[in-house]
Amino acid sequence: MKRLIDKVKIPSPHPRISLYLITYWSTGLRVKGYLAIPDGEKKLPGLLYLRGGIKNVGMVRVQRLIQWAAEGMIVLAPFYRGNKGGEGNEDFCGDDREDAFAAFDLLQSVPEVECESVHILGFSRGGVMALQTALARPQASSVTCWNGVSDMVLTYEERVDLRRMMKRVIGGTPNKYPERYRWRTPLHELGELKPRILLIHGEKDEHVSLAHALLVEQACRQAGKEVATWYFPQYTHHFPPKEQRVILSEAARWMKGKEKDKTKKSSGL
Repeated sequence: MKRLIDKVKIPSPHPRISLYLITYWSTGLRVKGYLAIPDGEKKLPGLLYLRGGIKNVGMVRVQRLIQWAAEGMIVLAPFYRGNKGGEGNEDFCGDDREDAFAAFDLLQSVPEVECESVHILGFSRGGVMALQTALARPQASSVTCWNGVSDMVLTYEERVDLRRMMKRVIGGTPNKYPERYRWRTPLHELGELKPRILLIHGEKDEHVSLAHALLVEQACRQAGKEVATWYFPQYTHHFPPKEQRVILSEAARWMKGKEKDKTKKSSGL
């Protein structure tokens, strides 16, 4: 089945990066997203960028995509089903995970992409989506969770402001439907994870606590898997722009295997 339905070039803020609004198939639904391709003829690594939030909250920012593409990567960022004209409805890391899986497959098929070097990045809620995708697509080269959610029950407990939404979308509370929350929590399957993994987290994050990263780290280490951890004591959910840009560049180097899997716990990189 043809994955890509439509690809329309739109204005790009970078003179040497082409930006497209795409429509692609995901379990029979038309889903929208962005595709950013640096100009040139050589093949480049691919990056699946999985956004956080839900609906218009946390929607993909073009500037962030361009920053990653400027590191020499072809970036695909799905909006998830039901957003910006896409079909269906998000269900917060439930069936909408298929939108990430389908986007990964589409990215691998882009002619300009080095199909053996496709990476996954999840921010905030996208952290769960990234881990789910890495488990479903073991051929991925790496997975990075940046201030990423890993435990949906913990999210329900920590984010009182999200409880109404979670009960509506998931169908109830963790006490009433524990299996639905467990299905959305990839921690229990990390022993099967194949790609390299990097955790980036601000220790002052009040939206997604450091506990989410520590749970992933613990699960990986218990399974005998190496995990790179870059924890920053001074940062919250959104890093300061200048420092964020430096860390993003270092993360891109890590993905490409040019940065060692060393632990970073201070502001100095």
